[in-house]
Amino acid sequence: MVHRTFRLSPARTLTVGFVILICIGTILLMLPFAVREGLQPLSWEDALFTSTSATCVTGLVVVDTITTFSTFGQVVIMLLVQIGGLGFMTFATIFALMMKKRISLRERLILQEAMNANSIEGIVRLIRKVIFFSILIEASAALIFTFHWARDMPLHQSIYFGVFHAISLFNNGGFDLFGDFSSFKAFVDDPLFNVVSYMLIFAGSVGFVVLAELFDYKHMRRLSLHTKVVLTTSGILWIGGGIIIFVLEYTNPQTLGTLDLSGKIYASFFQSVATRSAGTSTLDIGALRQVTQFIMIILMFIGAAPGSTGGGIKVTTFAVLIVSAIAMIQGREDVEMFRYRLSKELILRALTITFIALFLVITVSTVLSMTEKDSFIAILFETTSAVGTVGFSMGMTPDLTLAGKIILNVTMLIGRLGPLTLAFALGSRNVKRGYRRPEGKMMIG
Repeated sequence: MVHRTFRLSPARTLTVGFVILICIGTILLMLPFAVREGLQPLSWEDALFTSTSATCVTGLVVVDTITTFSTFGQVVIMLLVQIGGLGFMTFATIFALMMKKRISLRERLILQEAMNANSIEGIVRLIRKVIFFSILIEASAALIFTFHWARDMPLHQSIYFGVFHAISLFNNGGFDLFGDFSSFKAFVDDPLFNVVSYMLIFAGSVGFVVLAELFDYKHMRRLSLHTKVVLTTSGILWIGGGIIIFVLEYTNPQTLGTLDLSGKIYASFFQSVATRSAGTSTLDIGALRQVTQFIMIILMFIGAAPGSTGGGIKVTTFAVLIVSAIAMIQGREDVEMFRYRLSKELILRALTITFIALFLVITVSTVLSMTEKDSFIAILFETTSAVGTVGFSMGMTPDLTLAGKIILNVTMLIGRLGPLTLAFALGSRNVKRGYRRPEGKMMIG
């Protein structure tokens, strides 16, 4: 009886699991040999912030990764990004399968929650595909990066850099090893780096369900509604965002203005795809025009796809809101997408997720406005970046106060878990009532 009382729900299990992983990462990053020789061990607040940012695959950093951390510390960050991106339950399941242990119903329910799957049917098979796709994509990208960078650095370093950045980009981690908080500015007009990065970020942001369906398409010859919506919406946001950034920044001498046409195109579309949740940049984010920064805030808020390594309210949520609004304007009773009718429960879920995320952005931005001295656009940008687990920053992160660091720690965790998952974790169990209240009438709009 006691065992049943203290059994955690899937949502609470995920929350506790991520908190434990963050705590382990914090302890490891506080070890003296986690930082470079001659430096003082990392303070608890900086170690906690870095661990949270890596585990929640955000990429906001309070200290420069390459100049602060030793190889040990960098590997810890890389592993946190990998585990945080794929989910600790994914790794626990793989280890259980390797030990030939049976995956219980409860564990399948937790996996369903972690992967945002509609049911537990085929969930273990999906986990196997997650690992397969991750190894295949990351290894291929690491190999390309290794040969590409071997011309400018020793082979052992190019191998290490290739593996680190392949994992960071695919998991939308936002961490890099090029120093001075510069991200990938040195590769702004590098064709190979940009194309490989586009593919890594996009693959990580569309979700493993979509990747699995695309992989099986030659046999199945059809795509689910979920995959169609994810690919269509993600494509529109990426291309549309790239065009908008290209137009707005074309004459800005601090960003695109000094680049040739191909460099302008590469940089514009890199920034657009990175708003899915990657958080890496080839331009100075703080030098962008304010209207461009605001457009990026909107794209970061939308984020990636469900069951992916990215955050945000998710592209499917955004798509449901758009088609629901169109249906209401046109006076149609049913909301339809790709010849399918959407349930009212799905629409209410999309509205709830958006409202909670919007409330979180407003609340955190308001509180940070009282604790930090930066401009409001910088605070709003940083907050949305944390909620969407993106990792873009206008340069505010290294100068955060202790209160600001703690607030963003919690915000990144909520963003990684998803507002609705955390609400389920903190809320009480739903008890169905045996009656319904009479319908009320009121005016709206």
